[in-house]
This record gives sequence, structure tokens and C-alpha cells, in this order.
Amino acid sequence: MSKIQPVPHPEQDEPEPQMVRFTAEQVRELRAKQPQMSVWRLVLIQALAGVVVALIAWGVSGRQAAMSAGYGALSVVLPAAIMARGITGRLASVNAATAAFGFLVWEAVKVMLSIAMLLLAGRLIDGLSWPALLAGLIITMKIHWLVLGLGRGLIFKKQN
Repeated sequence: MSKIQPVPHPEQDEPEPQMVRFTAEQVRELRAKQPQMSVWRLVLIQALAGVVVALIAWGVSGRQAAMSAGYGALSVVLPAAIMARGITGRLASVNAATAAFGFLVWEAVKVMLSIAMLLLAGRLIDGLSWPALLAGLIITMKIHWLVLGLGRGLIFKKQN
């Protein structure tokens, strides 16, 4: 019986790269190059997108479609605002574990509230238009990707 020879892995022979610690000044420069956006600003942009979708729905299909699209947007914005309040509270930044756990809890609250609002949509809005509601919901929910991708220089806060 013959032995199978191990295959050499060239990446194992290479030395691991040295970890370099940043100085406080280097960290400040890095943060200045990569500004962060306030979570409240994102919620505001989502709300504005919801208003625009509702106005477009009103112009295209009338009042009921506008109400439906507005409610779809509200079912994203209201839970997002509640989550933003939860994750920016004073207990959220006690330590990393508390922040991570708080994020998970508030994300679960946001999802459950959104689902509850969608389940109640038929009872709260007479003549509900599901396509308009879904348009308001999806556009409002996905607008943050557009903001993060294209709006870096326009709406991000510079940190000093």
C-alpha cells in the first residue's frame, strides 16, 4: 500500500504580515476621510422618500393609492425611528456587548412592528391598493442604499 504525500501550500510558507497600530492622529485622518451619517438623517431621508412616493401615487392613481403608498412608507419609517431612538439611547454605548445586543433587540422590534403594521393595513385603509403600498414600502426601505452609495459628499456630516 502506498502513502499519499501531502500537497505543499505555498501560502503557509509565507510569513504573516505584521499588524501595525495606528496612532491617534492616523485614526483622526482616517475618520475625516470616511465621514459617518447620522441615523436620524437616514430616517428623515426615508420619510421624505415616502412623501415623494405618496405624491407620485396621488398624481398617477388618486387619493387611495396615495394613502396606500404613504402607509407603506410609514410602516418603514415609524419602526426605523423607534429603532434609531433605541440604538442611540444612553444605554446603547455602555460597551460593545451592550451595543450589539441592543442592536439585535431593536432590530427585532423594528421587524415585528413593521409586520404588525402591514397586517393591519387592510383594516386601517379603505380601498387599500397593495401595489401602491408595496411601492411605498420598498422604495422607502431601499432608499438608504442610494443615499449611502451616491450621497457621500452631499449629506454626510464631516467629523472634526
